[in-house]
Amino acid sequence: MTTINQSGQSLILAIETSCDETSVAVVRNGKEILSNLVSSQIETHQRFGGVVPEIASRKHVETITIIMEQAIKEAGVRLQDISAVAVTQGPGLVGALLVGIVAANTLAMAIDVPLIGTHHIAGHIYANQLVHDLVYPCLALVVSGGHTELVLMEREGVFRIIGRTRDDAVGEAYDKVARSLQFPYPGGPHIDRLAQEADDTMELPRAWLEADSYDFSFSGLKSAVLAVINQAKMKGEPLNRPALARGFQESVIDVLVTKSIRAVHEFGAKQLLLCGGVAANGGLRSALKARCAVEGVPLLVPPLSLCTDNAAMIGAAAHLKWQRGEFTSLDMKADPSLSLEQWSVQGEPVR
Repeated sequence: MTTINQSGQSLILAIETSCDETSVAVVRNGKEILSNLVSSQIETHQRFGGVVPEIASRKHVETITIIMEQAIKEAGVRLQDISAVAVTQGPGLVGALLVGIVAANTLAMAIDVPLIGTHHIAGHIYANQLVHDLVYPCLALVVSGGHTELVLMEREGVFRIIGRTRDDAVGEAYDKVARSLQFPYPGGPHIDRLAQEADDTMELPRAWLEADSYDFSFSGLKSAVLAVINQAKMKGEPLNRPALARGFQESVIDVLVTKSIRAVHEFGAKQLLLCGGVAANGGLRSALKARCAVEGVPLLVPPLSLCTDNAAMIGAAAHLKWQRGEFTSLDMKADPSLSLEQWSVQGEPVR
């Protein structure tokens, strides 16, 4: 067994329980994944058409200890090799967050290492660092179940949100449209697949908002889709579901891609990072890749396994804090509304 805690290196055990995946990972130096185990609850929540917070919390309780033990074993390290324990502090479901926080607090205290409360979205952004080298300034397009944001990073670990959704996040819009088309939860992959099978498209509105705005709005688009479905029902006409799915997806992608590229140029970003669960969407990945190629913008996209919630991304983001000795008190509380900008690192690396 090799001792990892050498000067300038970190070995972080990371825990992620913000929603409906229980995940534990061991990450070295914020870039190398030694283990990354994920236990998904999707099958449990499908019968309810979405995540039930109380059930999610109970499932985390049932699996967290087992996953922690397996992650250490798979990484091939000892507990005494661990430099710090990281855990998602927020945002997320408060009950689910608490399960991870209690486990992390207990372990950090037991093995006498620092605790690092970590921002969930910072994790999604720095999932890219697990497979790419980041160059600053860079811009992150965050698209997940509850978040749609454009985040500017002028230097490592410092976040500035320049655009956010004013209503539904992209993932929420996908799930609501999928539900109206009678697809099971989670609906995003079904809409993506149906859209790519379509032979034609149904034109739907785009919400561009103010001319200089980087904010997003998808509630109007969702309402437009529901109107098309209801009109077809009232008239007794067949609904062209593939064309509708393609029209919806093209509207979403057009706004996301256009605003992202405009922001890259305005702020002089050297890279565009795609982050979050909706980054697994094939239509979005293809459209961004094509547009970035035309614009000469380097596009970073994590592999599918690192797009959805996982603990390796939490370990990658926590390394930013570990480098600077910015640790969290053991009486840390879950914070469902934790600010990404306030979580930014405060100083330069000291290790």
